[in-house]
Amino acid sequence: MAVQDSIEPADDSYDDDGHQKRTGTFWTCLAHIITAVIGSGVLSLAWSTAQLGWIVAPISMLCFAIVTYVSASLLSDCYRSPHPVTGTRNYSYIDAVRVNLGSKQTWVCGLLQYISMYGTGVAYVITTATCLSAIQRSNCFHKEGHKVPCEYGNTFYMLIFGAVQILLSQIPNFHDMEWLSIVAAIMSFLYSSIGFGLGLTKVLENGWIKGSLGGIPTTTKAKKVWLVSQALGDIAFAYPYSLILIEIQDTLKSPPAENKIMKKASRSAIFITTFFYLCCGCFGYAAFGNQTPGNLLTGFGFYEPYWLVDFANACIVVHLVGGYQVYSQPVFAFLEGWIAKRYPDNCFVKTTYRLPLPFLPAFSLNLLKLCVRTAYVISTTGIGMVFPYFNQVLGVLGALNFWPLAIYFPVEMYIVQSKIGAWTKKWVYFQIFSVICLMVSLLALIGSIQGLVTAKLG
Repeated sequence: MAVQDSIEPADDSYDDDGHQKRTGTFWTCLAHIITAVIGSGVLSLAWSTAQLGWIVAPISMLCFAIVTYVSASLLSDCYRSPHPVTGTRNYSYIDAVRVNLGSKQTWVCGLLQYISMYGTGVAYVITTATCLSAIQRSNCFHKEGHKVPCEYGNTFYMLIFGAVQILLSQIPNFHDMEWLSIVAAIMSFLYSSIGFGLGLTKVLENGWIKGSLGGIPTTTKAKKVWLVSQALGDIAFAYPYSLILIEIQDTLKSPPAENKIMKKASRSAIFITTFFYLCCGCFGYAAFGNQTPGNLLTGFGFYEPYWLVDFANACIVVHLVGGYQVYSQPVFAFLEGWIAKRYPDNCFVKTTYRLPLPFLPAFSLNLLKLCVRTAYVISTTGIGMVFPYFNQVLGVLGALNFWPLAIYFPVEMYIVQSKIGAWTKKWVYFQIFSVICLMVSLLALIGSIQGLVTAKLG
């Protein structure tokens, strides 16, 4: 069972397990999920649609939406063990795996989970710099014309993003960043809507719908297979948020039962996400056809109105600022908890200083948190600067992590917790579901590796 603190609640600021009072609701949960799921990748789905064509692309998005909801539902029932409503809380994904599947699988899960979160942080550093550079390029194109190179470096913008994240990383924990997730979720709606609106306007301007049932034609069948597998990978990894689902669920107050609120929020978030994915992907492809860019905004499918493109990229930046924290807070909690267990009596670890601020509540400063979180942000920023093409590597890591973290562990934990016997009808259905997802994941992995090799050779 997950170990819980034996602290007796002293007042209403603590929950029944001695932890900080949970205040999360359906709306804050929805904001966290949307912040995690709808990333700037939504704007690359037009390229994926262009590779798959008018029939396969929408069907693929709907299928992955269903898979994501099934995965989220199974995982939300594992927040408490052994019963999903009355059992003991598991505070993180790793806690749930440890309780249900044992210590050996916990090590595998933890390694994959934290590598994926760390890689996401590096990708957000790179993507943010790309968006800020795109704003500068957009202004240059507007003044000098579209034929001017207008090339700018990203290093300076990465440093700015890192400095902002060092400040925001001092937010104590997941429970205290609801406001940041709400702001980030609003930003995701804005830039997704702009991408959708610009695509629709371009289609109306063209007077006809571009594209074909089979997608962009290629010179060889092998090349088509690679592009299709990469496109499926883009869609597959744009949906799941299992990495942080348990951490989000741990912010919810009860009653009602946490798993019911999480399932309701997941259903709403996936519906909203799928709507924007379909709109941006399909209208982007309809607007540009075989010339669909990799990203509708930073890839400059649109040049005018330049101020609207600038605003959309600024919204992406604000969203990624919040998204970075959503994926980093669980890593902070793990690192600080591990150090605190090893050195429980160290003053550097346990001492907290209260700093009075004018017109604001006093700020609590812990030197351990300051050092750990600052070092983490510096490392992700540094890797982003040294390996600016790390997105291709992250695609391979994402392909490796999709099946175990979004499918295998949730399915196996649910089977154990629900006491589903081997070779029963329900057990067979779950195994078929898992195997099909594994095959898709392997196909995406092959395509991601091929894309990485091609990018390096190019």
